[in-house]
Amino acid sequence: MRILHTADWHFGRSLEGRSRLEEQAAFVDELAEIVKDEAIDLVLLAGDVYDSVNPPAAAEQLFYEALSRLADGGKRTVAVIAGNHDHPERVAASAPLASRSGIRLVGLPTDEPLIVDAARTGERAVIAALPYPSESRLRELLSEETDEAALRSAYSERVGALMNRLGASFRPDTVNLAMSHIYVLGGLETDSERPIQVGGAYTVDPSALRVGAQYVALGHLHRPQRVAGDELMRYSGSPLAYSFSEAGQAKSVTVFDAKPGQPVAPQELLLRSGRPLVRWQAKGGLEEVYRWLDEGRDARGWIDLDIWMTETMTLSHIQQLRRMHDGLIHIRPVYPEMVASDEEAGRPRDELPAEELFRRFFAKQTGGAEPDAETVRLFLELIAEEADEAAAAYEPEEGGAGE
Repeated sequence: MRILHTADWHFGRSLEGRSRLEEQAAFVDELAEIVKDEAIDLVLLAGDVYDSVNPPAAAEQLFYEALSRLADGGKRTVAVIAGNHDHPERVAASAPLASRSGIRLVGLPTDEPLIVDAARTGERAVIAALPYPSESRLRELLSEETDEAALRSAYSERVGALMNRLGASFRPDTVNLAMSHIYVLGGLETDSERPIQVGGAYTVDPSALRVGAQYVALGHLHRPQRVAGDELMRYSGSPLAYSFSEAGQAKSVTVFDAKPGQPVAPQELLLRSGRPLVRWQAKGGLEEVYRWLDEGRDARGWIDLDIWMTETMTLSHIQQLRRMHDGLIHIRPVYPEMVASDEEAGRPRDELPAEELFRRFFAKQTGGAEPDAETVRLFLELIAEEADEAAAAYEPEEGGAGE
């Protein structure tokens, strides 16, 4: 059977208030094209369908449309597990109806593997499918263990115990696969992921996933990558770049053929959909930026702009730039004294405290004046409120670590 691995769709996510729904819909179009052209029998979606536990209605609608198009009336199976962004019950709510169309939805960890029959080839796949296993979910599932030490053992060991239990159903005459949404030791992160691991407590050793599967499909990290150099244990990555730390990254899905008892050879298929995220360093000032815009540079891109200035950047400058390109997300003026001060301090500007950055900005905007203590206090309170709101929006539902 022919299999496609994808993950981390994050439907409903925005970029500094800019909707990505149009790009996500374009990705669904492209993916539907790929599964048809590549004669895919089984799609593995390794978690983080949505960007929050309470996604907007448009994001849910897009997800259900995607499932319907991919399954194509049962011609292929789509197997989905919940990630740490997803509400597990929400993901699995329509499972009884979806299963009739070849769509398998798993919200919470279970000790029963998924059994999938490929309509085209007549082959059977056994999937050790493990949705995001929070500490409380793991403890609940393993609560029947008679050995209390097993419950107190390290998170990675308990994940390994559960994966071994799932892998016990593998047979020589089936295609044997594993799928989970976790952080595996050695994975390369980006800024767009809220980490599952807290001080390493929720890090899983690769050995915990080596349970005899021919391929291990992982979700959570947004950069496509092999785990510990293992070709058969992979993060497919997200289909779109969701932060400027992913600028320049190629996005892809992974495709491979699998036969019982035979090794597989995964192949990355690059994606075309999605606006690229790019960083501009305009050391030539406004004139350089205007020239780039007139040339149509990165016309489809979302842009993070640092612009070197010798005069004060005004609101009219910013408005003019935004009129010329709707993809300008951040516009940050860089002044000579700021660069010199940062070089003297021996640290990058983005590592400076918020208070110091505000003092510099205030001084530049006012011709050298110093903000009074009350103004600084109000500014710090404002950004603290925004940080609290952001944290509350992404608070994991069970006290475990969230992404």
